Amino acid sequence: MNKIDKLENKYLKEDITGFKPGDRVRVSIKISEENKDRIQAFEGRVIKKQGSGINKTFTVRKISFNNIGVERTFLLHSPVIQSIERIDEGIVRRAKLYYLRGMVGKKAKVKIKK
Repeated sequence: MNKIDKLENKYLKEDITGFKPGDRVRVSIKISEENKDRIQAFEGRVIKKQGSGINKTFTVRKISFNNIGVERTFLLHSPVIQSIERIDEGIVRRAKLYYLRGMVGKKAKVKIKK
């Protein structure tokens, strides 16, 4: 192990649940506003996971008000993320679900594992 890996291992989170592209997750984010902290949830489908080590990221897409798609990319080991909760497990055959960007409504559904 080189020095960079030793330094990065100190900041890795241990309590991350396993999730993969296609799963629906709820990410709880700590937001600081002036002198108050609050927790905000972002819920949607995981479109992609990429990177390794401390630079690992994942992108979550949700359909917001008026059928507008909103994507947000998170650092997996960021101190801003309080928790990641997997709501359901999707059945997909791809690692990157970019095709969901062009679909709206029932076409954008992912089959759910029962």
